[in-house]
Amino acid sequence: MTPEESPAYSAIYTEARNPATEDMDLLSTLEMVRLMNEEDARVAQAVAGELERIAQAIDAITERMRQGGRLIYLGAGTSGRLGVLDASETLPTFNVPADMVVGVIAGGEKALTQAVENAEDDRQAGERDVLALNITEKDCLVGIAASGQTPYTLSGMSAARSRGALVISLACNHPSPMAALADIYIAPITGPEVISGSTRLKAGTAQKMVLNMISTCVMVRLGKTYSNLMVDVQPNNAKLRERARRIVEQACGLSPEQAAEQLDRAGGEAKVAIVASLAEVTPEEARLLLAQADGSVRKAIALKAG
Repeated sequence: MTPEESPAYSAIYTEARNPATEDMDLLSTLEMVRLMNEEDARVAQAVAGELERIAQAIDAITERMRQGGRLIYLGAGTSGRLGVLDASETLPTFNVPADMVVGVIAGGEKALTQAVENAEDDRQAGERDVLALNITEKDCLVGIAASGQTPYTLSGMSAARSRGALVISLACNHPSPMAALADIYIAPITGPEVISGSTRLKAGTAQKMVLNMISTCVMVRLGKTYSNLMVDVQPNNAKLRERARRIVEQACGLSPEQAAEQLDRAGGEAKVAIVASLAEVTPEEARLLLAQADGSVRKAIALKAG
């Protein structure tokens, strides 16, 4: 008997039928969207119940990433797509190397736009895909699945665990085989879906909210923000160049013209411009301070002050 066949894991809340929506096909369109909105309102409450474990995961991930480790998301279907989405968006938002946050989905790139339903049952592929990353004890792997029972994700988590990586489970059922494998489990229980078993809905929303928290707060801890400003933004198009200028303006209390000038002197690097302005140093000195402060604007300014 495999773990997911165990009686202990037989109750899959995300597959249950929702009594509140049994007459959904008889409702008016306005009544339908109101009902969905009411169900969606339960998602934030479910995530709120997991905040302590989410914070624990963020601190553990940050510690390993400071040692050069990676954050790896692993999943199938909607769960896999959400992991790939979160990973891909950290690069432009926080200017991290492309291999620092990695999303892996069952079925590979094709599964991002097309359903590859049998891929989630391929245990060998889960192990193979994780081991192909040359995962080590410095890395962190977050297994994502609504049911907490996906064979592909379970085998990948087991492979990561065998290599000493930190293993985290994000599932919308508990207990689950994934939680049993994990060093830290996160389990927002969102309950039955509006459409039975359609876990792209409440379960997917909960997973997106948790992934937002994990990647954002890890990057804050790694010094990728100053206050609530996206200081590591890559100004590689007109919108982002304007955002970088506005960030320097807001961080330093400068006029738009002064911020643009400071940013130009810093070669377009918002962090350098901010440190140069607030610490009253040259851009070259600002870069040295940032290097000594592991990229943290606040720490770099403190170094100069003290």
